[in-house]
Amino acid sequence: MLAVDWLKEGDSLYSQGRYAEAVRAYDEALRLDPEDARAWSNKAAALAGMGKYIEAIRACDESIRLDPELALAWNNRGFALRNLGRLLEAIQAYDEALCINPGYVRAWYNKGNALEALGKRSEASAAYARAKELKLSE
Repeated sequence: MLAVDWLKEGDSLYSQGRYAEAVRAYDEALRLDPEDARAWSNKAAALAGMGKYIEAIRACDESIRLDPELALAWNNRGFALRNLGRLLEAIQAYDEALCINPGYVRAWYNKGNALEALGKRSEASAAYARAKELKLSE
């Protein structure tokens, strides 16, 4: 199989919640194409799904090194950081994602979650409202 085939396989497994198998598929994709930023980012999401947040951050960092404009990688990095309780860093990562793609609904929602966890309810409400507004316009 080609790297793109392994990436698709990983995405399918991820969507089924089969995170460990998805990681293995992404690893195969990366063995064939170690410069694939999306494969690194998707691997990070699967690792986060397994609760392996430190490993997820490392995978995001590699994805961002390869493609600093991949908003998905910044969002995934923020998700892992938030789950480690590193809320300010998470918000910075979400802000990076939103600078790249201001219409990124999931990043707005995730930023709202991090702000809410910090007790910044009005800012969280604004982020949630933006996510909802964007979702309705899709």
